[in-house]
Amino acid sequence: MQNMTALRLYFPQSARAKPTRFWHHLSAPALSHHLLKVARQAGIHQVIVHNVHAGYLPGKKLTHHHIESTPAHHPLCMELIDAEDRLRHFVKEHAQELRHVHAVLFQCELAL
Repeated sequence: MQNMTALRLYFPQSARAKPTRFWHHLSAPALSHHLLKVARQAGIHQVIVHNVHAGYLPGKKLTHHHIESTPAHHPLCMELIDAEDRLRHFVKEHAQELRHVHAVLFQCELAL
């Protein structure tokens, strides 16, 4: 694949996906898990969820990851890599779930 584009999604680790099944109304799935699953189904070339050691999201306090206790608003980063048009289509398809997610889209250069 020559024209690679990366889409980075930033959101709190406590973010939840919209319930799609009866049992989800009791405990909705984590947004990171849900997006990973639907990206795989959409055929996105590569998806990685990065664990953030420390950081903050707009309007939130600086947090640090700790093995015993991490604040609910601690950020996660999900990176999707594929062709730009496929990533834009993915964002459009899941716009409702991504309404509170900070997204950054950038071109990747392959130095061969």
